[in-house]
Amino acid sequence: MTEQRVYIVDDDEAMRDSLAWLVESQGFDVTAYDSAEAFLTACRDDMAGCLVLDVRMPGMSGLELYERLNARHCTLPVVFITGHGDVPMAVAALKKGAVDFIEKPFGDQDMLRLIRQCLERDREDRDRRRQEAAVARRLESITGREREVMELVIAGKLNKQIADALNISIKTVEVHRARIMEKMGVRSVAELVQAVMSRRQQ
Repeated sequence: MTEQRVYIVDDDEAMRDSLAWLVESQGFDVTAYDSAEAFLTACRDDMAGCLVLDVRMPGMSGLELYERLNARHCTLPVVFITGHGDVPMAVAALKKGAVDFIEKPFGDQDMLRLIRQCLERDREDRDRRRQEAAVARRLESITGREREVMELVIAGKLNKQIADALNISIKTVEVHRARIMEKMGVRSVAELVQAVMSRRQQ
């Protein structure tokens, strides 16, 4: 599993260094960048953790970087650091999915609380994506006939009704059901419904 890391992007060297020190003092791994461009160059799809991003920087702004990352489907949770005049921009970023923003000057504990929230969200998001990928792989292993049976099971049909609908024996329905449950890694119809429906809502 990819280790979580806190990525700091800020052109202000003093702010960058003090933030990196603060975060490292809590036992987190940290990498700091002095520009949005530098982070964008280093950014990889499998990065885990969170991004602490200054809104206002020379060259590419934090907001522009955030929009570029969104376009690349980067899933790192983001906390924006803002000056007083940047709050409307930060609010706009929140509407696009940023986790939060914090105004300068901020307290160390407030920043650490936001970072912990981001790391927790990142863990949950990656767990969910892993589960979704596992469900997708399992669904691919279901045969055509098993899929027909599965759809009727999900619709709440009894074995006899499924047998009548598909013109097969009840014993054959039972065999298909057992295989479906095994392939999908579920123990009950409720779990099966949940797994299939969560996949369809994506």
